[in-house]
Amino acid sequence: MAEMYKNIETPVMNLLDDCLIHIFQQLDSRMDRDSFGLTCHRWLHIQNTSRRSVKLCCSVTTYGSSRLTQGSFNVSAFHVYKLLTRFPYLTSLSLSGCTELPDSGLSQLEFFGSSLRSLCLACCFQITDTGFSLVASGCSNLKSVDFYRCNITDIGLTAIAKSCLSLQTVNLSYCTKISDCGVRFLSQKCRQLRSLVMSHCRSITGSGFNGCSETLVHVEADSCKLEPDGISGLVSGGGLEYLNLSGLFWSIHGDGLARIGQGSAVHLRVLNLRMCRDATNEAIMMISKGCPALQEWSLAFCHEITITGWVAIGWNCNNLEVLHVNRCRNFCDRGLQALQDGCKNLSKLHMNHCVRVTQLAVESFKCRRSSVVISQEEAVHIFPSFNFTDGNG
Repeated sequence: MAEMYKNIETPVMNLLDDCLIHIFQQLDSRMDRDSFGLTCHRWLHIQNTSRRSVKLCCSVTTYGSSRLTQGSFNVSAFHVYKLLTRFPYLTSLSLSGCTELPDSGLSQLEFFGSSLRSLCLACCFQITDTGFSLVASGCSNLKSVDFYRCNITDIGLTAIAKSCLSLQTVNLSYCTKISDCGVRFLSQKCRQLRSLVMSHCRSITGSGFNGCSETLVHVEADSCKLEPDGISGLVSGGGLEYLNLSGLFWSIHGDGLARIGQGSAVHLRVLNLRMCRDATNEAIMMISKGCPALQEWSLAFCHEITITGWVAIGWNCNNLEVLHVNRCRNFCDRGLQALQDGCKNLSKLHMNHCVRVTQLAVESFKCRRSSVVISQEEAVHIFPSFNFTDGNG
């Protein structure tokens, strides 16, 4: 009797691969998908070829620091080879935190990288321009790359910019070997670029952004050595909606920040100037007039702004909803009065350690603007509460 049932094929085994793939894609839970592959070798193959995303367990746990999860082993070129041959149609791959992975570990991307749309190599410290050139030659359809703390130079970035023309999101944070030359190629070649993070890239002055695409809506350039002409370049595309220039107090002097308000940033909605301690009243006046769409603005630690600047904000920033004035030494009762009389859409004011603001002025503000929340919170990073404009729209 057992032999009889052993030779009987179940109808499901006669299904075409396309049908099995469709069934697999309808499975919601990870447990069900893993069980699917345990059925037989054919079903395991279906599972493997249907896999679209892999993130290794040694991934970075905290961006902005060098702390990594301690894996049980160092990921080698062989491990990546096995991974890519088992899952040949990945669209998203994260090798972040593979600190000992050599350039040869990326060689298989030349054969299995054409389907990749997202690649994360954050903290892959051993990858050089040779490895990034392998990425360029094998992954021409990439839309998103994360090279946080990588040793990429202008040579590697140029290779990627020339090959991956559809790039939309690029993270170059702490890539200290990148200069304006590499950024220029990225800006000129990747005309669909929407988001660029280049925090702490202190060899970048911003000159490489002149004539950037109008698709560029999000830029993080905190702690960079941007020059006035570089700031003009950053906003030159005309589509920028989010700009983080915090921590530029030691490199931008005079009215360099005023370039933001000279007519190209009319769509700017979030601006972080935290710790731009030399931001002048003239710059604040230009920005308040030239950026009518501003919804959130951080001026924390901007000590040079006096009553002239605060009046300009109150008078001109009619769409402003959130303002950060934490620890501004020259923010005083009259400045608070200017915000009280203007900024009709203000809903939240981040204010603490403003030593020239009296409790009486605060109580008056609360009475007149009861809908505005006064928060003691100090926000280092500002995250947009809106969706960026569709690049196709």
